[in-house]
Formats: sequence, C-alpha cells, structure tokens
Amino acid sequence: MSELFDEVDEEVRREQLKKLWEKYSIYFIALMVLVVAAVGGWRGYQYLEAKKAAEAGAVFEKAVELSEQGKHAEAETAFTELAAKAPSGYRTLARLRAAAEAASRDPKAAAKLYDDIAADRGVGGEWQDLARIRAAGLLVDSAPYADIQQRLEASATPKSTFRHTAREMLALSAWRNNDMTATRKWLDAIAEDGETPPGLRSRAEALAALLPPVAKS
Repeated sequence: MSELFDEVDEEVRREQLKKLWEKYSIYFIALMVLVVAAVGGWRGYQYLEAKKAAEAGAVFEKAVELSEQGKHAEAETAFTELAAKAPSGYRTLARLRAAAEAASRDPKAAAKLYDDIAADRGVGGEWQDLARIRAAGLLVDSAPYADIQQRLEASATPKSTFRHTAREMLALSAWRNNDMTATRKWLDAIAEDGETPPGLRSRAEALAALLPPVAKS
C-alpha cells in the first residue's frame, strides 16, 4: 500500500514540476542566456584589455629603444602618444618617460610635465610623489628655496617613500640659497633617520662639514 502512495506522490511531484516549468521556463532560459552573455562579455573584455596592454608594452619598448639610441625627440613623441591612448598603467609610465625625455631639451617644460602628473590624483600617491621629486630635481639649481620647499616638504615626512631624496634636495636648495638654518634642519633629518642610505648619509656629512660653525649664545 505504501508503494502505491509513493507512486502517487511521485506522479504529483512530476505534475507540479511540469506546471512550474511550463510557467517559468521562459524566465529560466532568459536567465541562462544572460549568464552566458555576461561571461562571454567579461572574457571578451579581458581579452581586449590584455591585447591593449601587450600592444602598449611593445610601443613602450620601442620608445625606450629610441631613448637609448639618443633619439630623444622621437622618444618623447612616442611616449607622449602612448600616454594619450595606453591603458592606465602604461599611461602613467609613458607620461613620466615623456617628461624625462623633454628634460634634455627644456628642463622647465619637463618640470611642468612632472607637475601635471603630481597634480593628477588619478595616478596614485606614490607616482605623484615621484613626479614632485623629478620636477624638483630639474629646478633645484635655479629655483628659490621657498619653491623647492613648497614642492617637497610633504614628501620629506617620516613615512614618505621618497623622504631621503626629498630631504637631500631640500638641504641642497637651502645651501644654494644661503639659508643655513634650513640646511641644518634637513641635514639633521637625514642624520637622525636610521634608514638613510649610506651614500646619501655620506653626502650629507660632506655638506655639513662646509657649514659655518653655529654661533654660541
């Protein structure tokens, strides 16, 4: 008797499933189509992005070769064009390299290119800091100390990635602008930082030896 009831229950379940399928099958099929389309679209997007990155990488390498061959004008043009259309990672690298190539013909123009990168929040904090360092490096021999200080003081803080270079440039700028107080300040920061690279520490000590003695009060 129980087997008969089981067969009846089985038949009822089949009938219910059949009705559900007839009622909702179109939605299920539509959902499956959307899933397949979404997966296909994502795969297609990944393929296109990988292709763009590979193409950008090839163009970047060719531009680097031009630079290594001393063809700086051509390299600058290639990097500038790449920066306008490359994926984001290569775009930032290309902008930095274009500025570096421009430095050989016009340091002030190159500094402006670096300044543009430093002002672009979309490139990321460390890239911005690097651009500030590069710009200051082009101007440290000619700009007033106040200008270099404005550019680099934030990059010279204890947790900054490029603090060592920033402090050295600030010390050099202050020295060249006859600001001995500021020079000592940055040389002390270099000396007191246990992570200061040995070469930079030696240069700082050499500069410190040139400072006039501190007047006793």
